[in-house]
Amino acid sequence: MVLAWALAAAACGWAAFTDDPPGRVLLAAVALLLAFAGVYTSIARPRLAADQDGITVRGLTGTRRWVWAEVNVRLVRTRRLGRDAATLEVDADNAEPPALVVLGRLELGADPEDVVEELLALRT
Repeated sequence: MVLAWALAAAACGWAAFTDDPPGRVLLAAVALLLAFAGVYTSIARPRLAADQDGITVRGLTGTRRWVWAEVNVRLVRTRRLGRDAATLEVDADNAEPPALVVLGRLELGADPEDVVEELLALRT
């Protein structure tokens, strides 16, 4: 989150002091994209909240809430680019409309393995 804001500020500063008009436009576009990333990480994180009644997933467009009977929670391990990555899948196939939400370490703000353990403890 802080990195996105710092890079956006650096791109703005660089765009302000460059003498190249096409470069200024490109740097302004980069600054806008980084500012959007900063807004997203500031507003939408952490995306998951849970209690005894169910799960709430938050995003930029709104929140979705499901009771425990509507969702299945599981940990998925994949190997990408020679590195093991764990993600949390919230499968709301019993909900109306059905949904699948995949959350990684950045969206959760914690290790997905630890989050799955806590969610399963809350579910019981």
